[in-house]
Amino acid sequence: MKSLFQNVVVITGASSGIGEELAYAFAREKAIPVLIARNKEKLLAVKESCLKFTSACYVFPCDVAKIEKLDAVVAEIIATTGRIDILVNNAGMSQRSYAIDTPLANDRTIMELNFFSKVAITKKILPQMMHQQSGHIVVISSIVGKFGFPMRTAYSASKHAVQGFFESLRVELMDDNIFVSIVLPGRIKTNISKNALTKDGSVYGIMDHGQANGMDAAVCAQKIIKAIKSNKKELLIGNKELMMVHIRRFLPFLYYRLVKNIKN
Repeated sequence: MKSLFQNVVVITGASSGIGEELAYAFAREKAIPVLIARNKEKLLAVKESCLKFTSACYVFPCDVAKIEKLDAVVAEIIATTGRIDILVNNAGMSQRSYAIDTPLANDRTIMELNFFSKVAITKKILPQMMHQQSGHIVVISSIVGKFGFPMRTAYSASKHAVQGFFESLRVELMDDNIFVSIVLPGRIKTNISKNALTKDGSVYGIMDHGQANGMDAAVCAQKIIKAIKSNKKELLIGNKELMMVHIRRFLPFLYYRLVKNIKN
C-alpha cells in the first residue's frame, strides 16, 4: 500500500459529510489537505481540526459549480503547494422530486455540480499530474450510478455520467502513472438528503430514514483511504443496500419489483 505522507490532496465539498471526514482521515495520514467548499467559516473549522494531525492544511473557498472560477483557484493551489498528488471530487447534491414535476433548470443545476464541475476541475488539474507523471483522481459517485431510483432522475443521471467519464479517463491514463478510483457510496449518514433539491428549487430539509441509519461518514472515509492507498479502481461502500447493485445486474425482474416499493 502506498504512503500518503505529505501528499497534497485537493478535496471538494470539504466542509461537511464525507468530504469533511476525508479531510480528517487524510490529515491523520500526514497528508496535506487542500479544502474547497462554499462556506469559508466551516472550512476554517475543518482546517483547525486537521492541523491537530498534520503539518499543513489550506482553505480555498469556492463554489465549484461556477466553473469559470476554477482556473484561478487551481492556479493558486499549485502556486501555494507546488503540486497536486490527489484530487477528490466529492462536492454534489441529491434530489427529491419526480421527473414530471422537475423543471429542466433543476436538472441542469444538478448536472452542473455533480458532473460538469467534476469534469472541469479534473481537466484543470490533470496537466499538473501529467507533468509530474503521477497522481490519483478520486470521484465520489453513488450506487445509483449503477441503477435508476425514483425521485432521483437527474441525480442518478449525473452519477451515470460520472461513471462513464471517469472509467474512460482511467483507460486513457493507464500509461501515465495516474490512477482513477470511483467510489460508490450507498446510504451514508450525512446531510445529503436534507440538502437535496426539490421540485421548486428549495432544499428538502428532511433526513431520510435510510440516511439516518446509514454508515457513519468517518467509517466511510476510512474505507476510501484504504482504497486509495491500494489504488483500487472501484469501491462500493455501504451496508445491505449494496445488494441492489447485484440484484439489478443479475436479477433485473426482482430489482424492478423491489425498487418501486423502496421508500426514502
